Amino acid sequence: MQLGFLTAVMQDDPLELVTQFAAEVGFEALEVVAGPGGKHIDTARLTKTKAKKILNDLYDKGLVFSSLAYYTDSTDPRRRRQVIANAKKTIDAAVMLETDVVCMLAGMPVGGKSKMETIEQDVPKVFGPIVDYARRKRVKIALENWYATNIQHLDHWKRIFEVVPSKHFGLNFDPSHLYWMGIDHIEAVDLFADRIFHTHAKDCEVREHVRRRVGVLGNGWWRYCIPGYGAIDWGQYIGRLRDIGYDGVLSIEHEDRTFTPKEGLCAGLVQLEVFA
Repeated sequence: MQLGFLTAVMQDDPLELVTQFAAEVGFEALEVVAGPGGKHIDTARLTKTKAKKILNDLYDKGLVFSSLAYYTDSTDPRRRRQVIANAKKTIDAAVMLETDVVCMLAGMPVGGKSKMETIEQDVPKVFGPIVDYARRKRVKIALENWYATNIQHLDHWKRIFEVVPSKHFGLNFDPSHLYWMGIDHIEAVDLFADRIFHTHAKDCEVREHVRRRVGVLGNGWWRYCIPGYGAIDWGQYIGRLRDIGYDGVLSIEHEDRTFTPKEGLCAGLVQLEVFA
């Protein structure tokens, strides 16, 4: 497997400095933040000439793009048409930058609707045309399973892939979002093996003594952290990914406030190298 990271944590640095850091410390792939006006990849201004220059620099440093990341609330009715247009531009950019995965979010529940109702009534209107365009371009759309979005739990996952049944529609699998909710992330790998196109490497610390005091609906009893600094068994998780034939990236999503951006990425790299 390749070891990489989501570039959002270094959003204040130009892409050239991000790739330089990644190459120097030993990363192999980047999940690069993209979209119109994007700091690292501006899909509204990307041309074939610019893409070639970016790729030449990337390949000279021994790196690849594991995916383009276009994270936004996709189901907001006020922005739906623009999101579809932006997603198509990001898919075009993925082709130019020689990656076949675009990572997105499943959107937030529409006002007055549950997450399941939004999946059934609104998701097809947004992701139907996006996924069809991606299929024609030989690109896959991977949704991060952030709990706040419409794919909070596994029944949501099952339903979203029923209403948009394309083989080009799948997951950017993040075990940390499942772990703190008490959902079995290992069983989820088995159940959705053919939908895992990309993975986030993000751990989760659970503070049992705080949970016993405030309960599961309280705050402060869990937090996201660098791989190896939480409760997830990375040997088990990566082993299960190997069992299903996954050989893509482990992309560190750095949201650990106890580390600086570079320190956290380096610490995560050291931990993951043991297993990957």
